[in-house]
Amino acid sequence: MIARILVAILFMSVLIVANANDDLPVQEQQETHQTLEHEVDENEHHSAKPPMWSVIPFVLLLVMVATGPLFYPHFWHKSYPVISIILASLVCVYYLFVLHNQHSPVHSAAEYIQFIALLTGLFVASGGILIIVDKEAKPLTNLIILAIGAVIANIIGTTGASMLLIRPFIRLNKNRIKPYHIVFFIFIVSNVGGSLTPIGDPPLFLGFLKGIPFEWTVIHNLVPWAIACVILLVFFYLFDIRNKTNYALMRGDEEEEEPVTGAIELKGKRNFIWLAIVVAAVFLDPNVFPWVPGIEYMGQKFSYLREVIMLAAAFGSYKFSDLQAMQGNEFSFEPIREVAFLFIGIFFTMMPALELVSDFAQSPEGEKLIRPSTLYWGTGILSGFLDNAPTYVNFLTASMASVGADVNKMQEVIAFANNEYKDSMLDLMAISLGAVFFGAFTYIGNGPNFMVKSIAEQVGIKMPSFFSYIIKYSIPILLPVLIIIWLIFFMGH
Repeated sequence: MIARILVAILFMSVLIVANANDDLPVQEQQETHQTLEHEVDENEHHSAKPPMWSVIPFVLLLVMVATGPLFYPHFWHKSYPVISIILASLVCVYYLFVLHNQHSPVHSAAEYIQFIALLTGLFVASGGILIIVDKEAKPLTNLIILAIGAVIANIIGTTGASMLLIRPFIRLNKNRIKPYHIVFFIFIVSNVGGSLTPIGDPPLFLGFLKGIPFEWTVIHNLVPWAIACVILLVFFYLFDIRNKTNYALMRGDEEEEEPVTGAIELKGKRNFIWLAIVVAAVFLDPNVFPWVPGIEYMGQKFSYLREVIMLAAAFGSYKFSDLQAMQGNEFSFEPIREVAFLFIGIFFTMMPALELVSDFAQSPEGEKLIRPSTLYWGTGILSGFLDNAPTYVNFLTASMASVGADVNKMQEVIAFANNEYKDSMLDLMAISLGAVFFGAFTYIGNGPNFMVKSIAEQVGIKMPSFFSYIIKYSIPILLPVLIIIWLIFFMGH
């Protein structure tokens, strides 16, 4: 209850300040509007900047996400919604009433609504689809499922593919499931797999909206995608063939299970329609299609029709879903609840960090560092700890500015993607792969990561902590793959 009240206060604060001009007399409103028309660009560049210490709430939240489940689990699981919202509110209040910057909180609120509407729609719709794979849990079978997930992540997004496949993947391996199964699923299906189309991952979709051709990603990212996926699949296979947990059952040392039939059964097929509606709604952007209704703010339109459709699809899929499918998936709203509360804190507390990164990237010092190698590692490392979508946009903006191009002019974005500027195609490739591939480096690097982790924990799988995930898996397994991609495509540039 307290968390819900704080959410309401947070959004009301943003909306009240954003609409403060509505209370001015008509003449003052007109004068204010005229002033804004002439000075909006100047104000955007000269408004007060957040100091370095303003990133403390964001760092504090990350530390608590990392240490809470490990050292004070009871307090953390009970209090994380309140902690997340309090930290978000502190940063929001600082922006509104100290920096007098209403634009960043409004943009963050809009981006959060878009983010959570998409995740909710995909999570609920896929929760009503029960995939029963009646096969032996062999390493090759698991490898094939992960490979399929890497492909369909480009059709229904990494979130859609993750939510669709994680439960059958866990059920298939119920007698031998280990944390590494879930970690490799996050690496391959929830992140690296979705780098071939704008639908695959949010940063690539933002690039598409800016003007990057739809087919650009599959043409230029196909080879790195294939290399990364193959290496990760080989690593997984080497892990999985050493897992002898269920071999005792095969030898008959324990109670025999029913013989497998090799069949694959689908229940809740109607939910594929709801899933398709959610994916199709992604393209309803009023900045691209003028006929799509939206709320105009500071020269940009924010969609609400898209989010309404996604949430309506979530409600419809839940209301009319196959009960057997929902029960078979052990469907619960807890994973999406956890993501919703934690990411409201992340979206608002990371505002200062993103602004500081953006300012540096577009400064003379930052522009001197603009080259494919630094763009790959810079975009990547920050995408592992910040939201990869705005990080992608910030580095794309800086890279284009360094060659005299404007990210807000679609023709110049198209020219940049077509390599009409020096090394621009390689720059864009570095930014795109960095944003998508490095999203797997932490649990918070990409939205599906935390949801997959939460679903696994719901069924009793003991997942590694925030730091253990990085130390045991990301550094020894994922980092070498990222280095190989850099060596092949970006070293020397």
